[in-house]
Amino acid sequence: MTITRRLFNQMLFLAGASTALPFHAFAEESKPTTGGTLNFVYYPEPNQIVAINTSAGGPATIGPKIFDGLLAYDYNLNPKPALAKEWSVSPDGLELTFKLREGVKFSDGHDLTSEDVAFSISRLREAHPRGRITFQNVTNIDTSDPHIVKITLSKPSAPILSALAATESPIVPKHIFEALKPTDDPAYEQIIGSGPFVLKEWVKGSHILVERNPTYWDAPRPHLDRIIFRFITDPGARAAALEAGEVDIGPNPVSFGDLERFKALPQFVVDTTVFAYSGPLHQLIINLENNYLKDQKVRQAIAHAINLEQLNNIVFYGYGQVSPTPISVVNTKYFDPDVKAATFDPALSDKILDEAGYKRGADGFRFKLRLTNNPYNPSGYSDFLKQALAKIGIDAEIQKFDFGTYVKTIYTDGAWDLSTESCGNIFDPSAGAQRLYWSKNIKKGLPFSNGTHYANPEVDAILEAAAIELDETKRKALFFKFQEIIAQELPIINLIAPPTIIVSKKTVKNYAPGGEGLSGSFADAYIDPNAA
Repeated sequence: MTITRRLFNQMLFLAGASTALPFHAFAEESKPTTGGTLNFVYYPEPNQIVAINTSAGGPATIGPKIFDGLLAYDYNLNPKPALAKEWSVSPDGLELTFKLREGVKFSDGHDLTSEDVAFSISRLREAHPRGRITFQNVTNIDTSDPHIVKITLSKPSAPILSALAATESPIVPKHIFEALKPTDDPAYEQIIGSGPFVLKEWVKGSHILVERNPTYWDAPRPHLDRIIFRFITDPGARAAALEAGEVDIGPNPVSFGDLERFKALPQFVVDTTVFAYSGPLHQLIINLENNYLKDQKVRQAIAHAINLEQLNNIVFYGYGQVSPTPISVVNTKYFDPDVKAATFDPALSDKILDEAGYKRGADGFRFKLRLTNNPYNPSGYSDFLKQALAKIGIDAEIQKFDFGTYVKTIYTDGAWDLSTESCGNIFDPSAGAQRLYWSKNIKKGLPFSNGTHYANPEVDAILEAAAIELDETKRKALFFKFQEIIAQELPIINLIAPPTIIVSKKTVKNYAPGGEGLSGSFADAYIDPNAA
């Protein structure tokens, strides 16, 4: 019997898995069907779909269908070949070597070479909120061989070998993107990748259409002819579209109150798998430039006013998990269970604010704050927090923005006070958590970075040490200390590890064969009409 790399990876996973397999882990039980159109419901509509200078959800989900990464990952985040067919790391962790597949072309016919990889890593290092951390120690990229990439580091990078999926670190064509500034988004005609699908149409306010790449390097994949990403904002309309057969699959496509009903419908699967690459976490981020919020006592009072269990039950119908530290509760490797959320005690909040000199006025309020919400998050957050803050005398004015305006308001204009944000830990806290608390990541216009302007030299030193520490025991201790400090200083109040629940028709197979979940390439996805 010949053991293929795919089978070998599956055997490793079965041997090492500590949790039950997701139901779709081995969905490819029969020969995949070729052809067909997959209708993928998605919201909100992204303003860009290339994750080279942003960590936003749209590019991270849609982009990997068009762009490749050096590696892909199984459910336990073990690396698998993608553009790189082989790789190695030197014993000191200072040199990584990747052997690229030969004959890979971008969809405009240009060869993909080591020059494209070097350019992409350099651009990620400069312009990507997490790439700035992951690749910060890169000092040289040797591209003397077009099919070999040698990356030299000044210090080891603990997260780097887990950061090379297309959803996180896409490889883009140098001959197109070098003409763009790091902060520039490519125009429609510049969205050229080497992935399984090619961008064919983007109708604003309606949909994005991608079609099979006829020259894809991993033939006979992809199996689908095309994917249509349909943008439907209203959850009721998304549910109706699923039941009418107009769409086939989507992340959190229906309201949480509708999930039990969908579980009972025989044509659907409700998949609650937590994919290791995402590390979901929602935060209440705090603008420390605000005169009230720079006072730690005010932040403590706000924390004591939020009932996280109730928040989870109301906003997520109990499907999420209370996650009170900067490292998500789903990251069992580094999450510190001894760091608890502030006790829910509005009376204590009142006492803290009174003693700090913020007395209630005649209208019952102490002061006013602006409250907004990343539109990817449930709108219920704003209503819940407004009511919680009102009870302790803080008048929270809800401000609602489309996604592009939200990003500009928070990370460029700084015209905000409180916001519920969605910045997950992703595959590693050095990539996902550090960006929010590291003072060197305070950069105007850089989305999903340190928008609070928190600066603590001790935290900087801890995060920088953890990012290069290869001894897991020492690294865990560093992250535990980091969580303790943040729980005390509260530059951000961490809230909930939200559920990412996939609702799919049973006819859709292999939609998530790896740790990236729906942010994978969909090269393996197919439609089996006999499974209806």
